[in-house]
Amino acid sequence: MPLRASPAIPALAVAGALVLAGCGKKEAPPPPEATETGSAVVSASGAAVESEFGTPIKDRVATLGFLNKRNNITQDVVLKSGESRRIGNAIVKLATCEKTAPWEDPPETGAFVQLFVEERATTQEKLAWRKVFSGWLFRNAPSLNVVEHPVYDVWVKDCAMTFPGEEEPAPSARSAAKPAGSPSAAASPLTTPAPPMPSPSPTASASARAAASSPDE
Repeated sequence: MPLRASPAIPALAVAGALVLAGCGKKEAPPPPEATETGSAVVSASGAAVESEFGTPIKDRVATLGFLNKRNNITQDVVLKSGESRRIGNAIVKLATCEKTAPWEDPPETGAFVQLFVEERATTQEKLAWRKVFSGWLFRNAPSLNVVEHPVYDVWVKDCAMTFPGEEEPAPSARSAAKPAGSPSAAASPLTTPAPPMPSPSPTASASARAAASSPDE
């Protein structure tokens, strides 16, 4: 009796081919906006205007806090202006950071941050990269602008930059290093004290008194 091929065999072969094809499919790359770096990114973003005071924009370094709400893990992300870093399916990008000068009140630290996330807009759609935040974040006034995302959060912790005069010692330190007043001449090590005057001998004093009291011959 001849053997008949089971109709389930071609179906399994087709399913296996589809699985293999799906495994070989590459994930969508992040958008160029999320990965390009350099000073051109900073100038193109319009995030800040170069000032004659303080550290140049390209040399500023920001420390950002990054929270994954799924596992409640927080980490610091240190970036220079124009740099980005991928953390899982999220990309944090720093355009620049800024802080107020020492003579300005109230003190504030801010950073222009962008957050890109690879996620599905709906359950039926494929994974795709979306820019979920782009704007300034402020350390002392976080409520002015917040990252609204169900999984990730980003905030500003510090901006490493200096202003003219900050590298000099404080006035109190300079006054403590230099003693007040000018040193006296007696305390100077270059001054040689005068030798003491010799006191008259008792014998010489008695001879002088006797000569003065004797009559002339």
